[in-house]
Amino acid sequence: MKYIIFGLGNFGSSLGQKLTEQGNEVIGVDNNMDKIDALKEKITHTVCLDSTDQVIVSGLPLKDTDVVIVAIGEDQGANIMTTAVLKNLKVKRLISRAITPLHENVLEAIGVDEIVHPEEETAERWAKKLCMKGVVESFELSSQFSIVEISVPKKYYGQTLQEVGFRRRHNLVVLTTIKKKEERNLLGMNHDVNQVQGVASPKTVLEENDIMVIYGNNKDIRKLINESNQ
Repeated sequence: MKYIIFGLGNFGSSLGQKLTEQGNEVIGVDNNMDKIDALKEKITHTVCLDSTDQVIVSGLPLKDTDVVIVAIGEDQGANIMTTAVLKNLKVKRLISRAITPLHENVLEAIGVDEIVHPEEETAERWAKKLCMKGVVESFELSSQFSIVEISVPKKYYGQTLQEVGFRRRHNLVVLTTIKKKEERNLLGMNHDVNQVQGVASPKTVLEENDIMVIYGNNKDIRKLINESNQ
């Protein structure tokens, strides 16, 4: 996959390196030439430019990029301006970093697809989330086992966990399910809030837009995700 990351501070540079190591094509963008020089051998491509200038940013291969991430953290104004520029340029998937609750509300108003909180989430978790299509969130317990949130595969809509037989069919355990409820934020914009449904039972019904929290071996999780995306 192809990624562009704006802002090569601690989070942006770590994410860019991990995505590059996993075989993705990554363009790292920053207005600090020292950061560009330090990372030019660690990220696929690095570019020094002003990300708040729409004319300059439009020269990047945005149409060919799968995900664009605004990781700028030191300057909230630059973060918001860059996010607005990229929204105007209609990138495929836009993820932006939020520093404060008000900052998050502004990003929601702009209409970003997802918001990242690097102070709470690691670059490693986001690298896994971005590389494994269908993964909502993940927590790595060891090099082999993880707890992962994934969207319910379409073929399982309306079935109970007993009918699907995740343990038998996929060697995975479904710990719980999460439903989304729409609420309004401080600016009056609608946004989704997760509601955990409690410990899953054999009678738990999987519905469209539900999220499953599953536990298992990473190879079994990847196999389920690959089958779901076919």
